[in-house]
Amino acid sequence: MPTERFDCGLAAARHVISGKWKPPILLALRTSGPTRFGQLRRELEGVTEKVLSQQLKEMEAHGLVVRTSYDEVPPRVEYSLTRSGQQLLMALRELSEWGDEHFGHLVGPERSVAARA
Repeated sequence: MPTERFDCGLAAARHVISGKWKPPILLALRTSGPTRFGQLRRELEGVTEKVLSQQLKEMEAHGLVVRTSYDEVPPRVEYSLTRSGQQLLMALRELSEWGDEHFGHLVGPERSVAARA
C-alpha cells in the first residue's frame, strides 16, 4: 500500500475510518473478541461478503485489525483489534457521545418536530 500523506491528524483518521462498515466492524470486534469472518457477517446485518472482506483488508493494512490464520482443516481465520484499533474505537465513542448530545440541534427544528410526532 502506498504511503498516504495528510495535512493533519483528522484527515488521516477520516481516511482510516472511511467506509460505512468500518466503525461497526470495530465495535463488533470489541464486543466479540477474536471473531471469524462468518460470525462478523452475521453480526453486521446488510453487509456483503465482498465489502466486509475489502474493509477488513483495508483495516488490516492500516494496523487496526490483525488477521490470524490457523493451519487446520477446515481452515480457520479470526480477526481481532490491535491496540491501535482499540484506541480508535475509544475516540469514536467520544465522537458518538458528542453526536448524541448535539443530535437535536444538528438535525434542525423541522426534523425534531417530525421525530416527536
